[in-house]
Amino acid sequence: QVQLVQSGGGLVQAGGSLRLSCAASGRTFSNYDMGWFRQVPGRERELVARITWSSGNIYYVDSVKGRFTISSENAKNTVYLQMNSLKPEDTAVYYCAARSRGMGWSVSSINYWGQGTQVTVSS
Repeated sequence: QVQLVQSGGGLVQAGGSLRLSCAASGRTFSNYDMGWFRQVPGRERELVARITWSSGNIYYVDSVKGRFTISSENAKNTVYLQMNSLKPEDTAVYYCAARSRGMGWSVSSINYWGQGTQVTVSS
């Protein structure tokens, strides 16, 4: 069993920064990649960024490119999302996610979810 424990988030003014962390624990992480989703009421959960655990290969959704940075600290089994130049439209619940290697990144492909953390960006 894998557990994903998130920290970070909160309330920030537009233009500010936040960093989210997600620490993974369990028997093994060798078969999993990790990423971040976000969701607002009335919308589907959206993939924001993902990272290949071993190689660091990275993907970002277009709306956050140049502003968000995903990174991993492999020794601590932790993935981060550094969010800079935040905009009100970034307001959402952010979820850490882990899925088996070789699967897609749709919501239905995710094997494990973090508990979610609220990010609110005020104007």
